[in-house]
Amino acid sequence: MSSGAAGIQTPGKRTVKHGPYPASEKKRSVCHSLSSRSIGLFKNDAGALYRENLTVLRSLVCQDTTTFRNVWTKRSKSPIEYEKGRIYLENYRCCYSSIALKPELLYELPKCSKLEKIEDALLCECPLGETLPKSSDHKPCLLALTANNWLYRLSGQTGALLESVYLSSQYKFRYLEWDVPQETMVIKSVQKKLVPMTRHALLCLAVFRVLPLTLLGMLEINKRVFGKSVVDAMISHGLLIVTHSMGLVRLYSLEHITEQFMLKKLVLGEKSEWNGTTGLVGEAPFGIPLNIQIKDCPPLLFEVSCLENAFQIGGFPYHYIITPKQKRQKGSYHICSLKDNKLAKNGVQFMECCSLESDWIYFHPDDSGRIVHVGPNQINVLKVEEAQGSQCQVVQDFAIAAKRENKVNAVTVTASGRVVKTRFKQLDDDPDQETFRNVEYEGELDLLAVIQTETEGKALIGLYDNQTGAVIKDIALAESWDVTYSQVLFFERDTIVHIEQEPNSNFNCYVYKMTRDTTDEKEQQ
Repeated sequence: MSSGAAGIQTPGKRTVKHGPYPASEKKRSVCHSLSSRSIGLFKNDAGALYRENLTVLRSLVCQDTTTFRNVWTKRSKSPIEYEKGRIYLENYRCCYSSIALKPELLYELPKCSKLEKIEDALLCECPLGETLPKSSDHKPCLLALTANNWLYRLSGQTGALLESVYLSSQYKFRYLEWDVPQETMVIKSVQKKLVPMTRHALLCLAVFRVLPLTLLGMLEINKRVFGKSVVDAMISHGLLIVTHSMGLVRLYSLEHITEQFMLKKLVLGEKSEWNGTTGLVGEAPFGIPLNIQIKDCPPLLFEVSCLENAFQIGGFPYHYIITPKQKRQKGSYHICSLKDNKLAKNGVQFMECCSLESDWIYFHPDDSGRIVHVGPNQINVLKVEEAQGSQCQVVQDFAIAAKRENKVNAVTVTASGRVVKTRFKQLDDDPDQETFRNVEYEGELDLLAVIQTETEGKALIGLYDNQTGAVIKDIALAESWDVTYSQVLFFERDTIVHIEQEPNSNFNCYVYKMTRDTTDEKEQQ
């Protein structure tokens, strides 16, 4: 579901008591928590009870007697998507709920032609503390983009059509992204093939507020305005992010662009006249006109030059992560202050690893402002702290290391019978050694799930405490982890969802559910 040039995350301060798991509560047993809950020893509000339930669930997940068992397997020739307890198959036509003990079919949409199929979608949840005009707005819905440029809002439970908006016949829209998660979304078109001296429009972006569905505006990214080197653009957290072919990333204010260049405010379903044509906004064939037309380049907020346009913003205070364009800097990551572009002390992160796949880095999704740097045999969790003066420094919070022997012996026998031993270093992602493949964060349980592969493709999920990095337990997957396949894994409360894509474009989905292993108890009896 992702498309875009750069990533931006909202910063947050890290506190000692992160989430619903202060140190004093971690030592309490599950039985004590359940007994206290049954006699009403907690505050009489939903938040306190919910946090206590998560504390109990975390304790159960982390117990040695708790394991995860494969309860459901599904194969498909089309992509399989997962989001927040829902599994989507056949281009979002079939929806399964993974909340029950075994996935159950929620709904199945009627079969449709290729022109009507859903190409991208976002799951929208109802906002808290707001009164919305329709009762259906208070329930989860699926925002779906079809191949023929229709935006549908479908019921998350039944698949019933709640709203429909026709976008335009001038562009081919393909991607749905969040601008601000669960608040505003962006619909992005594919790039147009530009004919020299005739057209300068590269792509189109439509911005909507969700629940209730409201049009904010539609705008074009024009090479005549932003420069001939423009290759892509996206909107994230109120910023228009424009990338250029020479590795340059530029940021502009979407609010300023809207105020300065909006020609006319449009309302979905209302009658409007545009370029001599009258129609209903959001209805076919009128669609949505380009009501934001950027004539001049807006004021530049920020720009940076980086390798392959790889640019992330996050942390607290705001920092950004890039790899400089210089060849000698390839493989390193620079953490710099967004305020003054100063490199943080110890801000150059380089992981020495000899592997086929490179390491990667990103801001921690727990809003703690930390940074996660993942390599084949080590995971470093870093934090940015204020140092003396205005410069910040990057320090290691904790590290997770793979269990392995870096040196091995190669034994050869010469023609004379002499045994020669040669010591050499294996690849860090050698398939016969424990190797980190991915890291998934479970926010409600405050756990890190690290996918590890071992000999003969065996895969484990290592659970680690998100605050200390302490190892808790390992969970074995029944199926092998083929490194030549495209793999993705989701860990949500008591459920693990593993989706893989084979080279022949077949997709497999494996669902695991938490269960209690009573083997040891039976043996003791």
